[in-house]
Amino acid sequence: MLKKLIIGVLAVGFIAVSCSDDDDNTIVVNAGTISGGPFSFDVDGEPDLVTGISLDDTNVSGSNSTWVITDDAGTILGLPPNITAVEGVNFDDAGTGTCFIWYLRYEDGLDGLEAMSNTSDLNGTFDFSNSIEVVRNQVTNAGRISGGPFEFNVDGEADMVRGIELDDSNVFGANGTWVITDDMGTILGLPPTLADVEGVNFDGAGAGVCFIWYLRYEDGLQGLAAMNNTSDLNGTFDFSNSIEVVRNQVTNAGTLSGGPYTFCVDGMPDMVSGIMLDDTNAFGANSTWVITDDMGNILGLPPTLADVENVNFDDAGGGTCFIWYLRYEDGLQGLAAMNNTSDLVGTFDFSNSVEVVRNKPDGGTITGGPFTITVDGTPDMVSGIALDNTNVSGKNGTWVITDDTGVILGLPSTIADVENVDFNAAGVGTCFIWYLRYEDGLQGLTAMSNTSGLDGCYDFSNSIEVTRNPVP
Repeated sequence: MLKKLIIGVLAVGFIAVSCSDDDDNTIVVNAGTISGGPFSFDVDGEPDLVTGISLDDTNVSGSNSTWVITDDAGTILGLPPNITAVEGVNFDDAGTGTCFIWYLRYEDGLDGLEAMSNTSDLNGTFDFSNSIEVVRNQVTNAGRISGGPFEFNVDGEADMVRGIELDDSNVFGANGTWVITDDMGTILGLPPTLADVEGVNFDGAGAGVCFIWYLRYEDGLQGLAAMNNTSDLNGTFDFSNSIEVVRNQVTNAGTLSGGPYTFCVDGMPDMVSGIMLDDTNAFGANSTWVITDDMGNILGLPPTLADVENVNFDDAGGGTCFIWYLRYEDGLQGLAAMNNTSDLVGTFDFSNSVEVVRNKPDGGTITGGPFTITVDGTPDMVSGIALDNTNVSGKNGTWVITDDTGVILGLPSTIADVENVDFNAAGVGTCFIWYLRYEDGLQGLTAMSNTSGLDGCYDFSNSIEVTRNPVP
């Protein structure tokens, strides 16, 4: 392996003379001439090999031969035995500097021919060819990054990248930083470390595409600042490959608060109030409020919250409905009253819903009677009373017996209890039998109270009259 070196001028054309004074015994060694190069490589982690070197051995002489690679001080870095071995040397491994390739011919007994020795210390009969220069330039190299690509939805939730790695095996440059740009090369951020990159919330950038890079650079780089463009950088620098981060804008309706609401359908207007929309992260070109029934059928499309709070839910009758906020893009199909939300086609998003329960108790219809009895001391009971509960509604139910002014005389719980009442004991007068349905929380439903004082959500059936006549 080569060491970081640069080669200078070596002794060339050394002629060894034997110990004899006879000129006929002079030994001439000639290394010939080599051609090829010069070569210049960038030290960037990629293999750098020389090619095309040739030896003119027309006048070459000497018992032994080798190729020699030295630094610029003559230190021997390698002794490849042939051209093939020379062209197999990876000069990138030597780092920056300059080295030289030589061809050497020599006679037996040459001392000092070994790696890390200096050619000036060779002792014996030898000759070097001319040299071929190999310049190894150190370049700024940012290496390679891996991870991603990443794709996020811009929805108000934090989006961070994970799993990015930097292969810095061949990274060079005095300084380093991470760079985030948009798709036009504008610098959006300069996180100094990978941990800082992974701490960036890309959701905060809104919709678009950005790129993550690693940058190595030398002192004096100009233009490296947020909102500048990478095309305007001036100095010695190198960017790694990039990792793409796609930020998709999605439709988001936000979050509703308020309610739930419970009303009694009693002919009195019932409006909601106190609904609030958190639209911090609401997105979508268009918006409206939507009121649906519990099957998703659209009952109304009030455009504003004020319009929602102006809706009289009493008019809708009994049932349950839901209030929603909707964001949507142009081209949404099916957004009309009496359509179902499941049939909407397009890009849209509903908020959570606020429930509105519309209670409408129905006491149904009772049949039987009317009844007329004589108050003569003999028990008098009614019979044959029936309840048509086809449309009866309301969480609770009871039977009610009142006088003709509405004062509650009794609260029998079942028809059997009603038909067990002795009306003769009530004395002369008129009373009425009713069936009552009501919701929790009804106030005033006690004996001797008047039905006019009931407070809550309830409904009476029709009544059956019971007339109690005196004995003639």
